[in-house]
Amino acid sequence: MRVLVVEDEVKMAALLRRGLGEHGFAVEVAGTGEDAVGMATATPYEAIVLDVMLPGIDGLEACRRMRVQGVWSPVLMLTARGALGDRVAGLDGGADDYLTKPFSFAELLARLRALARRGQAERTALVEVGDLRLDRPARQAWRGETEIELSAKELTLLELFMRNPGHVLTRTQLLEHAWEYDYEHRSNVIEVYVRYLRRKIDRPFGVKSLETVRGAGYRLRRDGGR
Repeated sequence: MRVLVVEDEVKMAALLRRGLGEHGFAVEVAGTGEDAVGMATATPYEAIVLDVMLPGIDGLEACRRMRVQGVWSPVLMLTARGALGDRVAGLDGGADDYLTKPFSFAELLARLRALARRGQAERTALVEVGDLRLDRPARQAWRGETEIELSAKELTLLELFMRNPGHVLTRTQLLEHAWEYDYEHRSNVIEVYVRYLRRKIDRPFGVKSLETVRGAGYRLRRDGGR
């Protein structure tokens, strides 16, 4: 498994290279965000471990640029403990997972194995379902030629639906994708946000694209409601 580690602290980068190497990973290291983008666009990696705090462009911007340039290797973002804003921005910008510093090496390995099992998603920057379009890096969505204003959380949920058209997504899947596992106030948060989405992507256009599947979850129609 080829992994790109993006870390400017020489000691930490060396520890990660050695530790991952001992577990059978082929590791390459970049010290700046610019180098990371260049290496990721030139080489297919099974996973990228990306620190947020980097010289030049930071990890958040590096991840965004990778996604814009069509790099869809799974990204594990490393953030400072308690930096909720970084974690949210990283996930919104295209990261697949995050790990707070200091971290357990065993947890890092487990998360990388999970990302490897998931593999590179068949993703592009622009997603289309019927006349619904979503440009994730630009954080914009349209139905037809009409732009739809969505919050970051609404965009995250809509992307999940649009990348899985016709598939029923359970409440648990939606929660795990868009909210932290220890989120305290999520008893009916999915129902609330699905209602928000319907008000924005369906009702103004006289369509019904987000369907409730009783006892199972929700799905976006393959035709996008048209």
